[in-house]
Amino acid sequence: MTALSVLYALLFYAAIAVLIGGITNKVLQYKRVPAPLKIPVTPAPLTKSGVAWRLTTEVVLFNSLFRSSKWTWIFGWMFHVALLLAFFRHLRYVVSPDSFLWPLVSLQVVQSFGKYAGFAMVIGLIGLLGRRIFVDRVRYISSPSDYLMLLLILGIAVSGLLMNYVAHTDIVQLKAFIMGLFLLDWQNLPADAVLLVHLTLVLILSFVFPISKLLHAPGMFFSPTRNQVDNPREVRHLSPWGAEIEAKDGRNA
Repeated sequence: MTALSVLYALLFYAAIAVLIGGITNKVLQYKRVPAPLKIPVTPAPLTKSGVAWRLTTEVVLFNSLFRSSKWTWIFGWMFHVALLLAFFRHLRYVVSPDSFLWPLVSLQVVQSFGKYAGFAMVIGLIGLLGRRIFVDRVRYISSPSDYLMLLLILGIAVSGLLMNYVAHTDIVQLKAFIMGLFLLDWQNLPADAVLLVHLTLVLILSFVFPISKLLHAPGMFFSPTRNQVDNPREVRHLSPWGAEIEAKDGRNA
């Protein structure tokens, strides 16, 4: 194996460890944070099934974003849908044809629309970047990391499009390299410049994802403004740590 292939193989293992460990740690932090107040954003559902439906529509349709800003919703939803299609299209590099997942990966809608998802992703990212540059109230609260994250993902999308339409790489050898990482049978990585740029940006994203604002997807499920039932008059809300204190005071009384 080439030294370049060994380097990227080690970096991919490190990136996967950081990504999984970082996300797990952050989710556990979200879980441990107490919610002492009943603060669902109204109009809020009155039942647990209503909360589940609310969270589902937030994840799939971005309801609250649609109500607050139509332009932001268009670019944001476009980007996320394109990202999902690109993700499923990329699964062909890590799923073998004899896997039970192959029928999902080989779906015509995934491969056909996924091929052009990069263009929608770029348009969505440019719109979100323009929003941070040209909208005064958004620019005022934006930090350098907000711009860098958008530029990083934009670089991944653009380099992916370049590989698909301009500077083609050896897809067969690339799949062998990726599959070899999972099977512990390392293979050589194609040394194409655009491919290396694309993979390097993906690695950087994997390392910074658990500590960046991009980790908002799991946080939505732990947000008390979204996951609470609007029943403060019917049921007394008491956080777990509050219940422990109340029980301790009762024993001491």
